[in-house]
Amino acid sequence: MGHALDYELLVLDIDGTVTNTEKEVTDRTREAVIQIQKKGVKVVLASGRPPQGVYPVARTLGLGKYDSFLLAFNGGRIIRLNTGECVFEKRLPRHIPKRLCKDAQKYGIGMAAYGDRVIYAGTVPDKYLELESRISRLPIEYHENFGTDFDFAADGFAANQCILTGEPEVLERVEPILFQRYFHEAQLFHSEPFYLEVSPKNVDKAYGLKYLLRALGLPREKMVCCGDSYNDIRMLQYAGVGIAMKNAPEDVKMVADTVTERDNDHDGVAEVIERFFPDNF
Repeated sequence: MGHALDYELLVLDIDGTVTNTEKEVTDRTREAVIQIQKKGVKVVLASGRPPQGVYPVARTLGLGKYDSFLLAFNGGRIIRLNTGECVFEKRLPRHIPKRLCKDAQKYGIGMAAYGDRVIYAGTVPDKYLELESRISRLPIEYHENFGTDFDFAADGFAANQCILTGEPEVLERVEPILFQRYFHEAQLFHSEPFYLEVSPKNVDKAYGLKYLLRALGLPREKMVCCGDSYNDIRMLQYAGVGIAMKNAPEDVKMVADTVTERDNDHDGVAEVIERFFPDNF
């Protein structure tokens, strides 16, 4: 796997990886992440969340003080935190949100698109959209005319990502139908049983990281990635070293180079740093 000194970039998923079950970063994990940044290792927080939902964790880990990055929308946007500069972005075709809204109404599920400061809901917000609003720290604006004549052009809006919400068994039933409708211009995947995320075609965490590595002039062999969920699989496969958390599903562990001995409630990320960045810790 290479000598520990070789690694210059650490990529961390958030939920189930860098945060514990209570969605908090423990002191030990925070100190370990800050320490390696002090020694020049760049850190990337990689999440399916919009940027506003990642900033609090980024602040806790001190990412803005160092040359570290935030990868939001599962690779759809990358932000350099010390300058706030957007270094990469990929958005959905403009017609997709309205079409999704009509489909959501037809199948009785929730639908919303992420704006920069607000979540635009095309259906009356259900409990899952309200949960997403709290997690992402973005207010919901419900627009009854979203699927017909709502004027997105007024703010030059194009979504990085849309979300479909509903009871797991309902989403499971409509997912194959929607996959067939959208697969040539977007991709659908579950981040939770009650969430179906809709992203630009071929965009995932590995896609965004490929761009970032090119911008930094680093080969992927210098990158350690750590995650616990299905939307981390491509990133773990692409990394120089892909590490699955002990709390990850077996399917995710299968694609990883190694699995942590400790889970996200017992500082699994600190274990990764101590093992792969020992001279910086």
